[in-house]
Amino acid sequence: MKKIFLFACVASSLMASAQMKEGKVVYERTLQMRMRVSNPELAERIPQSRTDQFELLFANNQSLWQYLPQADENDGTVSANGMVFRMAGNNNDIVFTSLTDRKRVDQRELFDRQYLVEDSLRSLSWKLSDETKSILGYTARKATAERIGVRSQMTMENGEMKRQELPDTSMITAWFTTDIPVAVGPQEFQGQLPGLILELDQNKGRIVYKAVEVSPKVKVADIKEPKKGKRMSQEAFAKERDQLMQEMQKNIPAGRSIRNSSFN
Repeated sequence: MKKIFLFACVASSLMASAQMKEGKVVYERTLQMRMRVSNPELAERIPQSRTDQFELLFANNQSLWQYLPQADENDGTVSANGMVFRMAGNNNDIVFTSLTDRKRVDQRELFDRQYLVEDSLRSLSWKLSDETKSILGYTARKATAERIGVRSQMTMENGEMKRQELPDTSMITAWFTTDIPVAVGPQEFQGQLPGLILELDQNKGRIVYKAVEVSPKVKVADIKEPKKGKRMSQEAFAKERDQLMQEMQKNIPAGRSIRNSSFN
């Protein structure tokens, strides 16, 4: 009996030591498009959803989130009446996270300008469930949270662009695995749960992330803080973004605006 107990302890220890502490995850993100446009020609051209791939690299309590270009990808634009809109949105953004320092640095592109936006990690109040399911061979546990914040709504009417901040409550469902005991996941969801997030749903399907590949192979040297861009806080970036939007509004030629349209 003692031998059996000892064997179980040794096996448990080996399994724990074999758990992944570094690796790479490929996610598919499906985004439901929420663009209200009164222009019938443009409305017909806008897809109802868009799916892109991203990769998450993690090691040494750090992570890097970035877009994965696809060989058959178009440029993600639609056009009508001389106006061109890019639907991909933020695919050039890079998110670097240090779990040890509880900080993140985002490399963002806005109107062909590069920014480095610094912020601290903020944890949500997660409710853990006993519900589990298998994802890519890993046992994943369900967790839910509510995120209260604001969202920007931009409207253009009669050639005038306006941005309005509206209250926004996001219902989030995540499936994480302690088989990979690293607190990382898609996009900004770093340092949240005691295991890798394999799936995440925001607002009942509005944005869905699904891991399609998990690998222990990663080039650790690639996980580093981005350096390209003007460094600023999240608050300063929001102010500069609004200022650039106002400047863009002034430069829109007469008659080239889209009326009664909004972007959420």
